This record gives sequence, C-alpha cells and structure tokens, in this order.
Amino acid sequence: MGKEFQEIDARIQAWIERQHLFFVSTAPLSGNGMVNCSPKGLDGLRVTGPRQLVFADVGGSGIETVAHLKENGRIVIMMCAFSGPPKVFRFYGNGRSIESHQDEFGEFEKHFTHLHTIRNFVVVDITCIRDACGFGVPLLAYQSQRDAHQKWASEKSPEQLIEYRQKKNTASLDGLPGLESNDTKLAK
Repeated sequence: MGKEFQEIDARIQAWIERQHLFFVSTAPLSGNGMVNCSPKGLDGLRVTGPRQLVFADVGGSGIETVAHLKENGRIVIMMCAFSGPPKVFRFYGNGRSIESHQDEFGEFEKHFTHLHTIRNFVVVDITCIRDACGFGVPLLAYQSQRDAHQKWASEKSPEQLIEYRQKKNTASLDGLPGLESNDTKLAK
C-alpha cells in the first residue's frame, strides 16, 4: 500500500536526483480531449522547494502540457526506479508554464545551464506526494542521455527555432492555446 508524504524531504530529493527519466501527464477539461503523457529526461527536473518541482521544457512538435496547464493547471509527475530497490513516486499538483518573455524565466534558467533552447519551464506546486512499490517496473541499465534534440536545434538559427515554435507550439491537438505566438526570445 502506498504512503502519502507531506513534502519532498532530503531522502526523497536524493532519490529524485538519481532518476534519469520522469513522466508528465496532463489532460484537458473536455471528456473528448486527448490525455497527454510525455517522457522527459536530459537532467531537466529540479526540486525548488519542499512542495515544488520545476522542469525545463526543451520542446518538440507538441504543446499539450502547456495547453492543458493554461486551461486547468492539473498535472502529475511520475518517476520510477529502473535500478536499485523498486519504487514509484507520483507528484500531483497545480502547474503553470513560464515562457521566455515572462520575468520568472531567468530565475529558473540558472538551474539548467546545461540545456539550450529551453522554450518554457513548468512549475509544479505539489498538492499530494504518493509512493508505490514499483514491483512491476523492470530493471533497466542507464546508458546516457540522447543528444538528438540538441543536435537538431544546433542546426537551426534562432529565427528558424522561433518560426518552428510559432508553427508547431501555439495550439494543442485539441485546439487549446499553447505558447504565445509573439514570444520571440530564446534561452541561451
């Protein structure tokens, strides 16, 4: 039976920092809308308080997480141990997207100096922390983070990245608003 925790203590934070992968899930309010679950890596998650997580969103062709958060704020981050003792943690909360034109962007950017082309940050104010056994999670050996995104982005000019985001990231698959189309500042 899983336990509930009041905050991310030093033990939980150390466990989080050892994980190489996390999953982010959001959903629109509409029962006909698409539920989104995205895998994230690239050492892109930080504990910024006992009840707060932040991840750097380096982007891609979709904008579901941002669109769902703008609509309703509901989010869960799940992490599971693929090595060592079995364990799963879920961090439920209210999320918000911080885009590069917002003042808070610089506050979070300093936590992710290794990442380039961050399109936004997702801040999660945690309302519930639960663990589970993780007995069904397979043991997997970590090799390394992929460099495909950074290579792809390095072949684009800042203007091409802005154009890509304006084309692909201003609305979700369900037509909900995503990134602001006039956001022309890039990280780094």
